[in-house]
Parts: sequence; structure tokens; C-alpha cells
Amino acid sequence: MIILGLNAYHADSSAAIFVNGTMIAATEEERSRRIKHWAGFPSEAIAFCLQEAGITLDQVDHIAIGRDPGAKFWNKLRFVSQSPVASLGFIKDRFFNRKKITSLEEEFEHHFAIDKALIKPKIHAVEHHRSHLASAFFASPFKEAALLSIDGSGDFTTTMTGTGSDNRIEVSDSIDFPHSLGVFYTAFTQLLGFPHYGDEYKIMGLAPYGNPRYAKKLEQVIHCTDDGLFQLDLSFFRSPHKGFVTYGDAHIPQIPSLYGQKMEELLGKARAKDQPLDQHHKDIAASVQKVTEQVIFHLLNHLHKKTGLNEVCIAGGVAQNSVANGKISRNTPFRQVYIPSAGHDAGISMGSALYVQHQLLNMERQPAIYSAYTGKRASPEEIETLLGSRNISYKKLGDAELPQYVAEKIANGAVVGWFTGRAEFGPRALGGRSIIADPRREDAKDLLNAKVKRRESFRPFAPSVLEEYAASFFDLNDKVPFMEKVFPVQENKRALIPAVTHVDGTGRLQTVSKDVSPRYHALISAFHAITGVPILLNTSFNENEPIVNSPAEALECFLRTQMDMLVLENYIVER
Repeated sequence: MIILGLNAYHADSSAAIFVNGTMIAATEEERSRRIKHWAGFPSEAIAFCLQEAGITLDQVDHIAIGRDPGAKFWNKLRFVSQSPVASLGFIKDRFFNRKKITSLEEEFEHHFAIDKALIKPKIHAVEHHRSHLASAFFASPFKEAALLSIDGSGDFTTTMTGTGSDNRIEVSDSIDFPHSLGVFYTAFTQLLGFPHYGDEYKIMGLAPYGNPRYAKKLEQVIHCTDDGLFQLDLSFFRSPHKGFVTYGDAHIPQIPSLYGQKMEELLGKARAKDQPLDQHHKDIAASVQKVTEQVIFHLLNHLHKKTGLNEVCIAGGVAQNSVANGKISRNTPFRQVYIPSAGHDAGISMGSALYVQHQLLNMERQPAIYSAYTGKRASPEEIETLLGSRNISYKKLGDAELPQYVAEKIANGAVVGWFTGRAEFGPRALGGRSIIADPRREDAKDLLNAKVKRRESFRPFAPSVLEEYAASFFDLNDKVPFMEKVFPVQENKRALIPAVTHVDGTGRLQTVSKDVSPRYHALISAFHAITGVPILLNTSFNENEPIVNSPAEALECFLRTQMDMLVLENYIVER
């Protein structure tokens, strides 16, 4: 049984493929096209998945897309009827997007030279948030769990709760657009001068520098309701009937300013993009983060009361808020939390395929997914040909000696581009496509920003820690395989790893398993043997672009920055 899953015509377009229940490959389209958050038909990602599975498109049994244009039709109609003139742009955009989704077979015919009549019967439209729920629950280790999907909006829903049991998902509640925690967070992200799609993580990084003194004011903007859900006071926002996200012919997500004049009256004039960040801005960020966490805990506390379950699976764009995720087991009765590596919209491809696999086809669950390494890999021949064609000098080391050699360089101050194995599925580098440095260095953040990243100084870098030593450095009570949760660094260890300890004493860690990431584990183990510290500083291998996907992209990034070393599998390039 072969199932191809898609996220198409939506931000973070992607594809995933399952063969006899096992995910063989999954990747975002942006990795190939080199355009962040690309939102068209994921033809490159599909071709990659078919290649990895060793099949042609006609051998695929089912094609799932994580969008259902018919979902909540009457709710949409009521929404439009509230302001029909203002909704003209919204209707036009939604109709155009719906037309694309309902003509998928024509896209397949165009890109893959296959008769669309053969494709159409195989297509299943799976509602956006059901795909999110499936991406989390069916990939989790839990036989039963409470479920939460929460993001900006998808198929007119912004939040969905439910339960999972064996190979079935049951939806219990949902919240309709425009009442959205994602919209709430994005509006304040824009108010603070970060206008681009996907900038929300900057607010999460800025928040610890502030005091949440505006939290009470923000409770005027979003209200937790007695039924365990929430509502926005829409008077603080741009009219939702004018639409929010648009894509255009370039398939790049664009978001107009979501905040209204009333929001500026509440908190002051919006920060200009190049205006310095002052304490007022930092306090707004801290307040937004605090209120967001309060709403998430409100949803989860009610969900626990309703289900009585102690495990929860979470997905959706808001599930990328790793600070909130790390606090769930301390602020709700849930004891274990599973969030997939691609909890954001790229995970829709994986989720829609899993939904068809289990919910529709009643197939048995497979082992839990703890590996994000489902993307592209490079052969030795490809790497040697690349380096030879550019007249790049290199040395080649065996598997046994390479970790020690690289670890010694890192311990002596080198910044290393680390390209090994398959690329990660999701927004975070997890030791497949990473830039690595010594976490003991006080100056590591400034060094990395000067040499490579050139990003805001308030944004933290992440620690990758050997799984077996995680509890010795962090106050944690859960696995963190995908860098999806922030936990406190133990107070007596903070001075030891200042480069990965944020200003509030926390770290967005990744627990590195020998079984899942043997080569990365070996590198950290070698560094541990040299320094006594079982941790490396890890950030994504890129420079204001999608994470590198090929040896050529890794080499170009190395050459235009000031990294000290590039590791391409067993090949080492040094300055």
C-alpha cells in the first residue's frame, strides 16, 4: 500500500510518502526551490518522494491532500454574509485557491505526464486540522491521547480538539476563523516591527528580555471562555472579511497588517521595522507570550478534564511555540506531550497521508516516529565531483576518526558546517544540516552572528545534548527529539554552557539518541570526552535562506560566510 500526502497551495508546501505503513520520505518544497515558506504545488517534493520510494506515480494507491474546500461550508457562508462587500477579495482568493485544490489531477498530469483520469479517483481531501491531529497522534507512541491542533487558520478552523484511540481520531470541539490564537500572536509580531510570514519565533526569543506588565491589558484582546475555548475581540484587528494570508502568482505567503488602530491605542504606536527595540517593546513581547501560554493551558486543562487522559499530542503553527510546550507538563495535568518534527503546516502532508492510512483504510499503527531524517542525502561521488569541479582542497576521514577530529576543532573555537545523512523534515536543524560551535564560549553568539547568521542579537542558539545526560543539565521530564520544547538549564550548569543558555536561564534543547542520530551522537560524545560537556551549540545550516539541502548549497554557504570548517559526510574542507 502506497500513500502520497501533500500540503499544496498553502504555506510550507510539502510531500510525504508511506509504503506499507512506513514513512519513506518527507520534505518541504522550499528546500528545493530555495524560497522560504513556498506555497504552490510541491512538484519537486513529490518527485523526491517517488524517487526515494523507488516507484512511479502510477504505482501510488492513494493521494491525500490536507485541504478540504468543502469543510464548514455553511459557516463560511454565514461569515461572508456578515459583510458581503468587504468579503469580495476574500471570496475571490478562496475561490481561486479552491479551484487549484480541486484540479490537482491536472497538476499531476502537467508535471508527471500521467493521465489525469488515473489520478482523480485516488485523491482524498482531508480537512486541514484533522491532518494536523493525525500528524501528531498517529506518529506518537500513545495508544490513547488527547489531541490539540492550533494555528492561524486552515479550512476555516483555527483550533481543533479531540481524542485518539488506536487507529481512530474523534473530533470534539473546534473554533472558527477569525478567532485565532495564531492571528493574535502574528498581529503583535507585526506591531513589534516584524512583518514577514514566519517571524513569530522572534517574539518568543525577545519575550524573556521583558516584563509581562501588559498581560492584563491583552486579556481585553483575547478571552478564555467557560467552555474551554477562547474568542478574540475583533475590534482590535483588521477586518477579517478583507482576508489575511494571500499567496499570489509567486506562491509566497503575504500577510497584511492584522492589527487595528484600537490595538495601537491600547499599547502604543507600532514599532517601525528599523526602530531600536526598547523596554516597552520587550515588555509587549513578554506579555504576548504569557497570555498565549495562558490560553494554551486553558485549552489543555479543559481538554484533560473532558478526556481524563494523561498524554496529549499537539500540532499546528502555534505548536512551534517551544517555550509554551516546555511548560505544559508543569501547568496542566498532562504528563507526556508529543509534537512531531514538522508540527507546522509542512506536516500536513504527513498528517493527511496518516489520516487516510488509519482513519480511512483502518491500517495498523506503526512504531512511533522519533526521527526527522526523511529528506535528501548525498553520495560520496556527488561530494567528490562537486569539490573537484571547484578545485576545493579537502581531506577524507573514516567514520571512526572523523568525530574526534571535528570535536577537537570545535573545542578549540571552530565554527563548523555539518552536513551528514538525510535532511530533516521540519523547520529545525537536528544534526543533519547544522552549524555547530562550542557551547562553553561566552562570545559564541556574537561570533556566530558575525561569521554566519547575521541575525538579531536577542535570538538564542540551541543546545543538542546527549539523551543520556539531558537530565543532568536540564530540568526536564520528557523526551525532546525535535527541539520542540524549552526547559530550564539547571542553575549550577548555566555558567558552564553560556552560549546556549537564554537570558531567562532556559534552553530550547534537542535530546540526541544514539539509535536515531548515530553520527551526531558520536560527534557530541567525542566533544564530551574532550571537554566534559555532553552538549554542542546547534543552529540551522543557512544564512537567511531555507536550510541547505545539497552539498553545493552547503559549500556556497560556507564560502560566502566565515565558517572555519565544512564537513560533507566524510569530506572536510578547512580554511
